[in-house]
Amino acid sequence: MRTSLLASLAALAVLGALPILLPAGLLNASIQALIAALFACAYSLLAGRAGMLSFGHAAYFGVGAFATVHAMNALGGTGLLPTPLMPLVGAIGGLGFGLVAGWFATQRSGTAFAMITLAIAELLHALAPQLKGWFGGESGISTMRMPAWGLSFGSTAQVYYLTLAWVLVSLALLYFHTRTPLGRLTLALRENEHRLRFLGYDVHGLGVSAFAISAMFSGIAGGLQVMGNESANYVVFDAGVSATVVLNSYIGGVGSFLGPALGAALMSFFGYAVSDTTQSWLLYQGALFVLVMMFMPQGLTGLAAATTRLVARRGIVAVLPLALSAVFAGLLLAAGAVFVVELLQRLFSQDYRSLARMSGSAPPVLLFGRAWSATAPGTWFVPAGLLAAGALMTGVSQRCHRALVLAASREVPAPAAPLGERVLP
Repeated sequence: MRTSLLASLAALAVLGALPILLPAGLLNASIQALIAALFACAYSLLAGRAGMLSFGHAAYFGVGAFATVHAMNALGGTGLLPTPLMPLVGAIGGLGFGLVAGWFATQRSGTAFAMITLAIAELLHALAPQLKGWFGGESGISTMRMPAWGLSFGSTAQVYYLTLAWVLVSLALLYFHTRTPLGRLTLALRENEHRLRFLGYDVHGLGVSAFAISAMFSGIAGGLQVMGNESANYVVFDAGVSATVVLNSYIGGVGSFLGPALGAALMSFFGYAVSDTTQSWLLYQGALFVLVMMFMPQGLTGLAAATTRLVARRGIVAVLPLALSAVFAGLLLAAGAVFVVELLQRLFSQDYRSLARMSGSAPPVLLFGRAWSATAPGTWFVPAGLLAAGALMTGVSQRCHRALVLAASREVPAPAAPLGERVLP
């Protein structure tokens, strides 16, 4: 408990110091990471805790965004709702729309539920460009942050601290919800819906409440997005927004409270760092999601928890070879895969094919600071060697893991025989 408290205080100190430590560009990325973290935790309440997989959560994020932008233009950041409280409008918009959509969607479960949520989001995405009075058409709606409470909200640092305050309060409320009877019933809804119904609980009402609360906090995230960008566009209803929150949540791990926030923060900075470097960054993001689902279905937090348990049982010295071999194998495989993807992306690009037609031969490809000939065998030996070495290190890592499991199984004492079956000396 004391360790968790110290870690939380250290994390808060780091978050509070980011405007001092980071340049403006990275601070903007931090704002987006905070918003993505809140959105992922709100989504995880529905998908992780209630066990209802939604494919259209961008709808409530977008409704919260447009509700906030209209309120900012109508109220001017003064009166009962000054600028710092504007995300409350996003919360109300997300909650209201979530209650209506949730009442219909939770009539079904499983695949049917997921398809209904996807259909609602796609319906909004299709209608938004046509309803110009509400959504501003294809150009969207612009607004401006007005001064309030002695703050101008003109600097990135002030917007960051406003976003951080809202995210921390929202995460605290979400955590409080998990400790309430309603939150525990939400978890029971995932574990055994039929037993809840047999005990006399309103299962449909529980599903609607989980859906609406998740939509409310998603609306807050949408409102914070408007506060940062000072605009809202119908693109917030895009299926890519819904897909991103699913990826972020499951990469971080929906089994823990802060797992989705971790996944969202990591993937936000991953996109910021890689999107300017390569055109294939979405491919890497999708490949990472597939690998996590195949080999770490509990997400990054699940992997961290398993590693912690293994260290507690076997000690850091015994686990260190496994960890080093696994990390080294991952780096080698990633390097080989990135080499192949980037080389093929350049070879099949329109510019390269035009240059090849003009020159009548295959020109060298500039990659990683040097030129590579596409027809030279040595060019392809490099990624092949990296992938082969990675596969070899993967085998070493698997042998280390089997050895640890075998040693742990030998240390488990056999259960005592019943008293009547014991052999007395």
